Amino acid sequence: MPVLLTQFVQTPLEGGDEWRQVSALAGALLQELNSDATIQGIMLANQPGISSARVQAAFKGAAEALGFRSEARGLFSESISGLRPDYFRALDGTGILLEVERGKTTTNNMDLLDFWKCHICPHAHYLFLLVPQSLRHNPGMTPKREYETVGRRLAQFFEPGRYTNVRGLCLFGY
Repeated sequence: MPVLLTQFVQTPLEGGDEWRQVSALAGALLQELNSDATIQGIMLANQPGISSARVQAAFKGAAEALGFRSEARGLFSESISGLRPDYFRALDGTGILLEVERGKTTTNNMDLLDFWKCHICPHAHYLFLLVPQSLRHNPGMTPKREYETVGRRLAQFFEPGRYTNVRGLCLFGY
């Protein structure tokens, strides 16, 4: 199953150079995520009982090749000790947080935590969020449609009048 991408951006920024750069990086990451080797690694990692760290491992090289660094420190206020993203990439005057979720995506509202982290980060205004298209906590359960659910939840922040400090979101469904 190919990785999907849905992009959300604040309306005034749609045609700007900053968003074009972010969107181009998202396209390059999507291409890497959809390589045969990465798809295979993600499929093996997206199984009941396996952590998001295994999903990260499947595409770590691709993320680093695009300039993302793993678990960057010092991006948040000192009052929030220990908070860090899975990956970070600096851009001119801003940056991108890249977060990977699996089992707790909506069950524990990790999608909202990741969005909040980007909202409070003074060094990033863009979020790349990778979530499962279909999630099972155990082999017998009906799959949860996490990608669709997260898309509906976070799209609301990109409606005029509801903007936050997160200028754009690239939601990847693996």
